[in-house]
Amino acid sequence: MTDEVFTSFLEEFGGQTDRQEVPLSSIERYRGKLPELLLKYWAEHGWCGYGGGIFWLVNPQEYEGVVASWIRGTQFEKFDTYHLIARSAFGDLYLWGEKTGASLDITSILSKYVDFYSTLGEEQMDKQLQNFLLTRNRGDDNYGELFEPVKKKLGTLRHDEMYGFVPALMLGGPDTLEHLEKEKTVEHLILLSHIAELQPYSFLDS
Repeated sequence: MTDEVFTSFLEEFGGQTDRQEVPLSSIERYRGKLPELLLKYWAEHGWCGYGGGIFWLVNPQEYEGVVASWIRGTQFEKFDTYHLIARSAFGDLYLWGEKTGASLDITSILSKYVDFYSTLGEEQMDKQLQNFLLTRNRGDDNYGELFEPVKKKLGTLRHDEMYGFVPALMLGGPDTLEHLEKEKTVEHLILLSHIAELQPYSFLDS
């Protein structure tokens, strides 16, 4: 049964893309590490893209190497144990801390992060998850409003694909439609993590 929060999320993003059924073993693997409500959503809705593939709820196990690569050498490495629960078509990464919940977002194409600390405690992780879903909107994940043009040009993403700039923006590449390509998500995200040191967003960043 879909709850009101997930219904609102679906109204914002739209239907599913490239759904994968979630095995019971995966649900048990993350029990006690991720919110029970998220595991419930996995069981009911699978791992898949929404809004034509602009936003994805993903299998954290597939992204363990990505998370490790991004936080290695940062303060986050010792601060909490993080799992990637969602990502965007352009490689925005939404990490869940076992102690801190939805507390770390990484914009991989710019090597920038935002961290924030909720007043909700561990015992209110389901509420944190609901807040996370309710604050998602398509605009936040639509880098340069390029999603619809690039989807028309390159086609809809599969669950293991993202749109990446070639050459990477951190190497001086332009952020234009002509320089977007379909990339294998895990491989491309790890590549991006090696280009520049992860830095916090500042108020001067637009």
